[in-house]
Amino acid sequence: MDYVIAICGAVGGWLLVAGPIYQAAIELREQEFDRDQIEQAVSAVASPPRLSPWWWLLPPVAYVLQRRRARDHSEALMRALKPEQRMQALSFVNKATGWLIVAFGAFLIAFKETWETTELFEWPWWVFAVLVVLISLLCVGHATFRLVLTDRALKRAEDAAPADSPAS
Repeated sequence: MDYVIAICGAVGGWLLVAGPIYQAAIELREQEFDRDQIEQAVSAVASPPRLSPWWWLLPPVAYVLQRRRARDHSEALMRALKPEQRMQALSFVNKATGWLIVAFGAFLIAFKETWETTELFEWPWWVFAVLVVLISLLCVGHATFRLVLTDRALKRAEDAAPADSPAS
């Protein structure tokens, strides 16, 4: 019975990973987002100059300088956007961040449950590593596959609609 419980825990952990990834993909895809105009505004803002590699001889200083440049660039990007575009971009980033946190927390649970399962079965560590990589890819692949299926179903329905509708 210990084996069944361990396997159920691992499967449950990975389902907790797959769910937020899929839900994030759905919600972020449906997000109102004027991508073309935002990209146009972003491309008008010059990228910050590269930090000289010499600064990395003093890592704390290089880190502070890099953070300042990134902050200044981010502020310039926000100023370049119209208020509505800024709201869209921030809403998208906030939603993505929230789902990323949920998925990462679930990943840690799945990681632990998978480790305990491989320990219980006395499998070598590399089996654990392979399982984590493969199941992670499976979770992302599932979300991608479902979105592709949704697109195909919508396309088929769209293509069939004019033929099925009565002529006026």
